[in-house]
Amino acid sequence: MGCLKNIFMAIILALAFVGFMSLGGGKLVANIIQNYLNPPQETMVKRAEKVGNFSNLNEEFEIEKAAGLLGYNGVVAEHKASGQKLIIVDTNNKPILTADDIKSEKIEEKLLALTNKIKYQTFQVDELKVTKRGILNSYGKESPYIKFEARAKKLPIGDVAGIISVTETTNGEQRLLISANEKKKYSQLISDEFFKSVK
Repeated sequence: MGCLKNIFMAIILALAFVGFMSLGGGKLVANIIQNYLNPPQETMVKRAEKVGNFSNLNEEFEIEKAAGLLGYNGVVAEHKASGQKLIIVDTNNKPILTADDIKSEKIEEKLLALTNKIKYQTFQVDELKVTKRGILNSYGKESPYIKFEARAKKLPIGDVAGIISVTETTNGEQRLLISANEKKKYSQLISDEFFKSVK
């Protein structure tokens, strides 16, 4: 009797599944999975609020990821036309770099040491050199930055250029700011435009 009941239940479940799929259930499931893996931009902006206010972000930029990892909250954005990546990491409780490090003459050594600390990395840097120092505006404050050029290992792009900065929010929390692209495509104007819009 129990075996017949199980067969009957399996038939009902199979019919229900066929009915669900024929009424567009497959698309519904696909949309749920797609939204989970690639949420809409509004959802990403909401998640990014842990790191800063991105509501004034120009439509040239798109937030790709906003997530927490290893105790850090971070946001990865992209300039759509150039592919330039812009990253902000909340490092308040575990500073990776400080504004004093950025101003230091030994920043190249510090950056190379940081990349060497990561045991299993998909991105390694070689021949890193600081090419310029400057000031950028982010979170409503002026912050020092260094412009760098480096050769990337394990990536097909080779030479990269970009900036690294550390700033403080109005609450006194630290943020690590990074912008990078292929050496020939890097634009300081894109970096300035993005970071000044974050509050």
